[in-house]
Amino acid sequence: MNHVGCAVRTDPRRRVRMAHPTAAGWRCALSPCLLLLALFSGQVAAHGDEDHSHDPQPAATLATLVSDATRPQRLADGSLFIPKPTQRQLGLRTRIASLQALAVTLSFNGKVVADPNASGRVQAIQSGRIAPGPKGLPSLGQQVRKGEVLAWLKPVASSLERGNQQALLAELAAQLAIAERRVRRLDQLEGAVPQKDIEAARIELDALKQRRAAIGASLAAAEPLHAPVSGVISASHVVAGQVVEAREMLFEVIDPARLAVEALSYDTAQLGQLSDAVAQFPGGDVPLRFVGAGRQLREQALPLLFRVASTHAPLALGQPVKVIAKTATRIDGVAVPHAAIGKNAAGEDVVWLHTDAERYTPRKVKWSPLDADTVAVSSGLRDGERVVIQGASLLAQMR
Repeated sequence: MNHVGCAVRTDPRRRVRMAHPTAAGWRCALSPCLLLLALFSGQVAAHGDEDHSHDPQPAATLATLVSDATRPQRLADGSLFIPKPTQRQLGLRTRIASLQALAVTLSFNGKVVADPNASGRVQAIQSGRIAPGPKGLPSLGQQVRKGEVLAWLKPVASSLERGNQQALLAELAAQLAIAERRVRRLDQLEGAVPQKDIEAARIELDALKQRRAAIGASLAAAEPLHAPVSGVISASHVVAGQVVEAREMLFEVIDPARLAVEALSYDTAQLGQLSDAVAQFPGGDVPLRFVGAGRQLREQALPLLFRVASTHAPLALGQPVKVIAKTATRIDGVAVPHAAIGKNAAGEDVVWLHTDAERYTPRKVKWSPLDADTVAVSSGLRDGERVVIQGASLLAQMR
């Protein structure tokens, strides 16, 4: 190596040849570059077969994880994860449970009835034909006053009955003519005949006149049909010209401000404990006052009478209602709205507790109704727990 180096330094011609390297020289110069390129290619190939478990997650996988963390979902223990935005969308509302003494309530099936002192029926006492009253035939819901003429009932008689009445009128007319002549003759003989005979003839004449007037009026006289009480027409079963039979019901009049509810009780031991109550129906509920109970079984139960406390209750006669009456017995429980009670997958009654900022947990409970909108939870809740009172049904539907 030193010799070659000296030749390069001393021989100008060798310097010229070394300035233009041969093919062997190019191979020596490119061999380090080729080695580096081979090593880089080997790394790329090796990366294709390596485990990717420790590599950074792709963008799609990260988006999925973020989405799972921000959407409602049911956890393994049965509780729910509900993010705050979803809670606002569902309209969830909660209340702190407060343990207190609550009245035990009883439930009865009942129906709306009329107050016997503020209702009445108009019936036909004989067969006849209906004729409109002074203001025409009353319509449903029309206000009427006690004693007002609702319609006229014209008696309807058969041809035989009319013939007998006309024959009786003819007989009375003949008797009346004889009585009038006798009275005139006795008046001319006054002083010659006893006064008692003259007075008897006059009395007989007056009686015959009254009999003829009564029988004559019965042939064509119409009977007025009066309103028995003041109120509104709740039922009408007649039209002009209709022929009705005796005892047939024509009109019903009630006072809508004085209604009652009749319920049936199958436990006579609870009758002395009843107080105020409410009547539930699809349109809402109305307050009731307990009046009393019967002492004769009806359909194997005792009838209970409640008076409707509201004067403008939207009730109708015969309408079925559910009566929830309070008793003097007290129990310890938590009062919550009826909407807070739901069902789990096994069909058990549950309430939802707000146990964490974004977590809701179901809890099995036992309850009994307090009134139309409130129930008493007697088992399953502790004082101070936060109960969902609005939107519980939406929580039960999440899977």
